[in-house]
Amino acid sequence: MSSHYEAPIREPLVLGEKSYHDISVDVGAPVLGKANKSWWIVFTIALVAFLWGLGCIIYTVSTGIGVWGLNKTIGWAWDITNFVWWVGIGHAGTLISAVLLLFRQKWRMAVNRSAEAMTIFAVVQAGLFPIIHMGRPWLAYWVLPIPNQFGSLWVNFNSPLLWDVFAISTYLSVSLVFWWTGLLPDFAMIRDRTTSPFQKKIYGILSFGWSGRVKDWQRFEEVSLVLAGLATPLVLSVHTIVSFDFATSVVPGWHSTIYPPYFVAGAIFSGFAMVQTLLIIMRKVSNLEAYITILHIEYMNKVILLTGGIVTTAYIIEYFIAWYSGVPYENYAYLSFGAATGPYWWAFWALIICNLIVPLSLWVKKLRRNIVWTFIVALIINIGMWFERFDIIVIDLSKDRLTSTWAMFQPTFVDIGTFIGTIGFFFVLFLLYARTFPVIAQAEVKTILKSSGESFKKLRAVHGDDHSHVQNVEPYPADAGPSANVEDKNFDSSFNELDEETENNEVDYEAHKDKIDNLLSGIGTFDPATQTQDDLKKISGVGPVMEQKLHQLGIFTFEQVSRMTDREYDLLDEIISDFPGRAKRDDWAGQALILKNKN
Repeated sequence: MSSHYEAPIREPLVLGEKSYHDISVDVGAPVLGKANKSWWIVFTIALVAFLWGLGCIIYTVSTGIGVWGLNKTIGWAWDITNFVWWVGIGHAGTLISAVLLLFRQKWRMAVNRSAEAMTIFAVVQAGLFPIIHMGRPWLAYWVLPIPNQFGSLWVNFNSPLLWDVFAISTYLSVSLVFWWTGLLPDFAMIRDRTTSPFQKKIYGILSFGWSGRVKDWQRFEEVSLVLAGLATPLVLSVHTIVSFDFATSVVPGWHSTIYPPYFVAGAIFSGFAMVQTLLIIMRKVSNLEAYITILHIEYMNKVILLTGGIVTTAYIIEYFIAWYSGVPYENYAYLSFGAATGPYWWAFWALIICNLIVPLSLWVKKLRRNIVWTFIVALIINIGMWFERFDIIVIDLSKDRLTSTWAMFQPTFVDIGTFIGTIGFFFVLFLLYARTFPVIAQAEVKTILKSSGESFKKLRAVHGDDHSHVQNVEPYPADAGPSANVEDKNFDSSFNELDEETENNEVDYEAHKDKIDNLLSGIGTFDPATQTQDDLKKISGVGPVMEQKLHQLGIFTFEQVSRMTDREYDLLDEIISDFPGRAKRDDWAGQALILKNKN
């Protein structure tokens, strides 16, 4: 995927003169550094909202769900509306992670990690509402098919409500494993870069012993593909099963075969809108504009346009069926003339304006690439998709087949407070995640740096794809061998006679003296009196030029190279910037260990 160069006309996915080391520093900065003032302000607001919602939940459980605005006609209202809304928001993470991975879409790499985290946090919020709605949440385990002491008491496997339990728990489990697997190399990067012993210990445990060897990467790729294959059906199944809560009933407006694909498209529509909302904020707060670019925003907007078109088609079909059926009950469905002119007309038109009209502005390229407008549209879509779920549930239930049962729903302060509390809880989790976990998959972004990075694209634009960007190699000049690499000589006597072109291959020893000393302190020094130099060109990725530069640094043996870790790889990239990331990518340490054992 990353080995193929892109055409120069394509916009880069990584902006600026970024090296592999720069990516590690930029992605690790929010975790290793201190939180700024903006983070604390947003976190405080989210925490207050969460505590308010927690108080409402405690009040509801201790008093009963009668404190909600439900009545004998509308038994589902804000609680199930919020449940479906949160599940829909959590849909985009699996799509970005699994489906776009299988389709080899490079642009997913800067946004997938946060989308996966958003999925998990959103599903957690969604699961709260059915549990609270039970009235006795401490008996929530009764929905599980487990042996019990009540004899014939057993779950109803024919109920789509039970299907929800299995679908969402499976979705959460697979998403969690997928998310954690992708984080392993990022945890290892934080482990190797932190100076805190406590953080080093914690991230060492979280990284499961990741060492960056070729075998680690091979297993990582294999497991990622397997999990993507397992997760892809979930993209379709989870919200399909959620739609069965309505489609399998006989309530007018609910009993519809169009619901499964309609709900799936709507979930992706709202999920991508929430990802946009979070990423636009995060790219600014965490200084990640070089990795979450305008191009990423535009690609996301194109997916929103596609799924928004599918949702719009479903709206038109729903409206047409309600009219064409000639059934008077259908005229009060959530998408009908009755809904547009009835007591819930404001909710109907909020749905149409937010989900149908406003997103059409994204067809204009200037608006599609405008950060502020994209953020506004994403917020409006989130609001519109909430109104869609509200209309489906409340409008359809408010007018049943018997006029004597018609009723209106009025939310109470507990309804509103619980919903706001889940929003606060979601942002508390997301903000804590942004401070403790890398918000960008740095290991995956590095794989596209050479093909989609701005600096490398400029090099190819000048020299072409086949240009090696390596200078001509002169024979190794240190006739005295490794003994020439001693203090106070620094190759002056051996290299002064070379022409100017060869001088470009020299390492600036004085400029990097501290880093070289730091590097050698980790891998050891070479003693020509007791040791024999090895042919470092036997290591894949080390040519004559690189071997010459390694000799200048004082690296002559397989033993030294085999001791390299991520720390030494990063130092080597800083000192020799011609081939950033090659040592780690080609696993020089692993190769040197094998060669050392053969000697």
